[in-house]
Amino acid sequence: MNEKTRPAYLGMLLGVALIGLGVAYEKLWCDPRELLQEPEDPQALHRLSRDGLTVEFEARPLTGEVLREGDFANIRFKVSDQASGQPLSGMAPGAWIDPAQSAPQGSTRDQSCKARVALFLKSSIGARPMLDLNGYFLLVLNKDASLTVIDPTVSVGGITSTLARIDLPGQPMDWVATSDDKQVFVSIPERGKVAVIDTETFTRVADLDAGAQPLRVALQPDQHRLWVGNNSDDPAKSGVTVIDVPGRTLLKSFATGSGHHEIAFSADSRYAFVSNRDSGTLSIIDIPDMRLVKSVPVGPHPLSVAYSALSQAVYVADGREGTVRVLDARSHQLRHIVKAEQGLGPMRFSSDGRYGIVLNTLENQALVIDASTDRVIHRIPVAAEPYQLTFTKGYAYVRGLASPKVSMINLGSLGEGRQPIVQGFEAGPAAPRQAGDLPLAQGLSVSRDDNSVFVVNPVDNTTYFYAEGMNAPMSGYNNRGHQARAALVVDRSLRELAPGVYGSTVKMPAAGTFDVAFLLNQPQIIHCFSTDVAVAPDAASRRNAHAEFIGIDQPQAQHSAFTARVRIVGDDGRPRAGLRDLHLRYFLAPSSMPRDLPLVEVEAGLYQAQLSLPDPGAWYLHVQSPSLGRKFAEENYTSLRVLPAAASTAQGTAPSEIRSLR
Repeated sequence: MNEKTRPAYLGMLLGVALIGLGVAYEKLWCDPRELLQEPEDPQALHRLSRDGLTVEFEARPLTGEVLREGDFANIRFKVSDQASGQPLSGMAPGAWIDPAQSAPQGSTRDQSCKARVALFLKSSIGARPMLDLNGYFLLVLNKDASLTVIDPTVSVGGITSTLARIDLPGQPMDWVATSDDKQVFVSIPERGKVAVIDTETFTRVADLDAGAQPLRVALQPDQHRLWVGNNSDDPAKSGVTVIDVPGRTLLKSFATGSGHHEIAFSADSRYAFVSNRDSGTLSIIDIPDMRLVKSVPVGPHPLSVAYSALSQAVYVADGREGTVRVLDARSHQLRHIVKAEQGLGPMRFSSDGRYGIVLNTLENQALVIDASTDRVIHRIPVAAEPYQLTFTKGYAYVRGLASPKVSMINLGSLGEGRQPIVQGFEAGPAAPRQAGDLPLAQGLSVSRDDNSVFVVNPVDNTTYFYAEGMNAPMSGYNNRGHQARAALVVDRSLRELAPGVYGSTVKMPAAGTFDVAFLLNQPQIIHCFSTDVAVAPDAASRRNAHAEFIGIDQPQAQHSAFTARVRIVGDDGRPRAGLRDLHLRYFLAPSSMPRDLPLVEVEAGLYQAQLSLPDPGAWYLHVQSPSLGRKFAEENYTSLRVLPAAASTAQGTAPSEIRSLR
């Protein structure tokens, strides 16, 4: 499959694309009973009955009675059986919101809607909807102090669209996303912090105190608290720090024992289980009471801890002793000891809790433990020096440290007396260990469809996309300008909020009449609903501004210090002061990794940022501000010529002038 067809294939396969505007985090998961209520305005709900199904559409403002631009709206689709009215779950619809268009001459509205959906599925830059309710992004953790945001479905000349770069206060070690993918927490050991990333805007919104040497991060199942493992050399500071997620405040720290810490939870978020590698213990913490219940000896060198909801037990793997201890999650008593060989390390359970897989790095094996019997039922050869493990619905993926190969264990083939089916593919040309130091964060990330994965190869700096059923990865995304270490999928798709009710909460970017295109594959239904968005009272004052770029008329020297200066002026000629969301996005033509910098106000209406221009050529500068609207971002840009160092010295530089773009 070539580079030109890959984005279109991904669009058809996953139904994904950019949703560049925010979602109300605290409003997304409302009471499911409210999702089925009739709105006060009968025009807000629309109904389509076709092919045995009924689809009802609703766009309701979160606050007030009228949906206005800049407001958050609940977008809901209820899918039910036409005859019985029974809600239909698991339908996975797609949806897009775009300004309404009249059907071309000789075409019906239905035909026009189908044509627009076909364009949206191609995921080309020139055919992007205003809001895409199916999208996902790929968040890449870099070796340096940054994260990269990639839209996997858009490609310009074969180059992946890099949407943003997020600066961090230090080198990242581990990360975890909330279950709704609206926040990502990144541990920064050197700073004693956890950085909070808002994935609606892809910005770092907070740096939270997280104790000494914070490494491992984990969210308890109810998402209320973030747990951080502290690998301090001081026994009094070695343990876990607990952070309240909604309030973003530090609740308490526990000194549980020395060494590295892994963290697991009971399914009801009642208990946290913390391993202490050098102390050889497992600490059990009562979460509601925030109390250390007890510490249990679990071997000389416990390296991992996992929980099975099926057996309601905690499994602790000891690498030196080669055992897995099974403790009852309620009574905290030792239930069983599974004996294996030295070299045991990472361990995880399948989503149903039936099969636990523990990796043996020394033996190059994956041991399968049946939670119903707590016995090892398979010893499966896998990629050399296995060190990372993740699950989709059908497979367990095992990453080898000493091999570019990823092993795939077919979960349906597991069972007492059965022969496991093992497949695999090469994820790059070299083994990950050649990249040197690696973080705790996983280089394996499951895609939103749960039957494909992204695999980071830190040696060739590429993230590979593999779909189950293929012989090899179908595409790769290079992280230009940075060294990729891990990847995380941030889902933007419609979610099933109640049986048969699919929706999301979005911010309406503009006023006007909008088509809301709806797509269902089985049976195939494509239909455009309609909704109206009123003008915001302060719309005129927020917009009608343009940027004046200062000092970009003359070429600049390669590697020279350059300060980009931009004056924001309203249509009345007055400077627009106090803009707090003004950013400058710049990149080297024709298409390199865009860089994003905040513009700082230095005087009323005048903003600046220090640019790095390492390469000669034409650089494009875009000024963006969500508060000034999408049109402002599209119209206010310029170019800057950068000469090779020798050429710029020979030509000299001319005085700066002002150029205005409107």
